[in-house]
Amino acid sequence: MNARRWTAGLLATVAAVALSACSAKNAEETCATSGGIVECAPDQRSAPPKLAGELLTGGDHDVARDRGQVVVVNFWGSWCNPCRAEADDLEATYQQTKGTGVTFLGINVQDNRDKAKAFERGFGITYPSLFDPGSKLALALDIPPNTIPATLVLDREGRIAAVIRAAVTREGLQPIVERIAAESPAPTGER
Repeated sequence: MNARRWTAGLLATVAAVALSACSAKNAEETCATSGGIVECAPDQRSAPPKLAGELLTGGDHDVARDRGQVVVVNFWGSWCNPCRAEADDLEATYQQTKGTGVTFLGINVQDNRDKAKAFERGFGITYPSLFDPGSKLALALDIPPNTIPATLVLDREGRIAAVIRAAVTREGLQPIVERIAAESPAPTGER
C-alpha cells in the first residue's frame, strides 16, 4: 500500500471515530446521568441499535426480532470478576421479569468461547448470549457501555432507554426494567 492511500485510509478512520464519538456524546448529553446510570426519556431515545451476530452456543440472533419486548442486554466476560458477582442477580431478574414482556441477551466480549460457555453453565445462565470477542457491537452504540460489565435496557421499540456502567444487583436493575416495561409503546409513526 502506498503512503498516500494509507494516509487517506487513516484520515477516513479518524473522521469516522470522531463522528461516532460526537454522536454518542450528543445522545448521552440529552439523557439523565446519575451514579454510572444513563437514563433516556422516551422522546430522547435514538434509533434502535443493530445488535446481531452469532450466539455463543451456535446459530444467529438479531435483537430486532425482539421488538415489542423490553430487552436487557448485558456485556460480560468470563475473565471479569464483577461479571461473576452480578451473574446470579441478572439470572434472578430475568426469571422474575420474563413473564412481563421482558427478555435478556448477553454479549460475551474479549473472551474464549469454551471459557464463556463454562461461565454460563457454572452460573446457570438460561438466556442466550452473542459471541463478540472483538467487542464490535459495543463500539457501534450511540451510548457506549464503556465498561465491562455493562447493561443496557432497550425499550419495546428497541431503543436504548438505560445504560448501567457497573455490575448490577437485582435490587438496582429490576426497578429500572419494570419501569421501562410499564411504558406505553409509541403509536405507529411516532418514532
